[in-house]
Amino acid sequence: MKEKEPILTKNFIYLFMAQFFCALVMYVLITTIGEYVTAFGASAAIAGIVSGIYLFGGLVSRLYTGSLLNRFGWKRIAMISLIIHFVASCCYFLAKNVVLLIIIRFIHGLGFGAATNAIMVIAMASLPKSRYGEATGYFMLSTSLAIAIGPFAGGLIYDFFGGKGSFLTCCIFSFLSVIFMGIANIKEIEQEYASELLLQKEIEPKGISSFIEPKAVPISLSILFMSLGYAAMISFYRLYAVSVNMTKEFSIFFLVYAAVLIVSRPVAGKIQDKFGDDVVCYPSFIIQPIGLALLAYKPSILTIVICASTGALGYGTMNSCLNAILNRNISNERRPYATTTYWSCCDLGVGVGPMFLGAIVAASGYHTMYFAAAALSLVAMPLYYYANRKLV
Repeated sequence: MKEKEPILTKNFIYLFMAQFFCALVMYVLITTIGEYVTAFGASAAIAGIVSGIYLFGGLVSRLYTGSLLNRFGWKRIAMISLIIHFVASCCYFLAKNVVLLIIIRFIHGLGFGAATNAIMVIAMASLPKSRYGEATGYFMLSTSLAIAIGPFAGGLIYDFFGGKGSFLTCCIFSFLSVIFMGIANIKEIEQEYASELLLQKEIEPKGISSFIEPKAVPISLSILFMSLGYAAMISFYRLYAVSVNMTKEFSIFFLVYAAVLIVSRPVAGKIQDKFGDDVVCYPSFIIQPIGLALLAYKPSILTIVICASTGALGYGTMNSCLNAILNRNISNERRPYATTTYWSCCDLGVGVGPMFLGAIVAASGYHTMYFAAAALSLVAMPLYYYANRKLV
């Protein structure tokens, strides 16, 4: 009997921790930076800009990371980006006004986007191909754990130690990310793909291919539409709770989402490896809209649990599964560009989506917005059908 290729190697753990601590910085600050900004006397609109500029910086840096990774080396770009991320974390202490804080947030986002792109490219290239779905599920837990721990820890630290305590915590986390990436040994991975990377340097991509991977666009658009449903959940569930006078009941939403996500991702990966992509993907495409629609139709403790669970099994599972499909079927020299394309669409959905969905709330209310988010999530399914047939 053939022995299974190992997943939990030393390098896997180092890359996992580098990604975890980098993402943790984002989620520690995202829940409290708006409250911190209001201490300057800024409006809610300005607080929104300060919060969102981080993701915008990440999106900008992702667009350029693909060519930089192949030109200068995967680990070098990862380390430079993580150092920028660390330095920007330290600079929060110098922000004495909103303008300076916005600039720091943008630079911080640049480091985050490039660093997470680089780490993801390295990790996806090093995972065992015979257990790709399962291994991807395990690695994506690095982000899931950050989502689960970050907002709670961020709120707790801010309540007890204020903004300076939050910034110090992020300095420590970003420094740990640099350390774990630094001790990761990826020489074999880069040597394995040396000929392809050399070819990439000699034949530079032209036009749009120098920023994104065209083959990755359909599957990236699929996760973008799924992420709109996720954005509706994380961006508006607290406000929706107040509007329906169910603040206490909605307090469990995030805990349920995180718990289901942590359990489901590795299991879904194993099923994907054994039975194929469609067995996991199609149910996920269907259940997320159902959960959103139920929450819109009749908010209750039951529909809150259902929506949180289906969100984890929907967007949470699909983020891992679609990422595995893409990286399994893309050539190694185009992997950085494919990663850029995929995660840029995730950023667009989660970062820009709330602005579009917020307009629906202003025009027709939360119930209509959640029904619209459910309908938009369904658009992901035909895009997946087209994308998967083109990739394989």
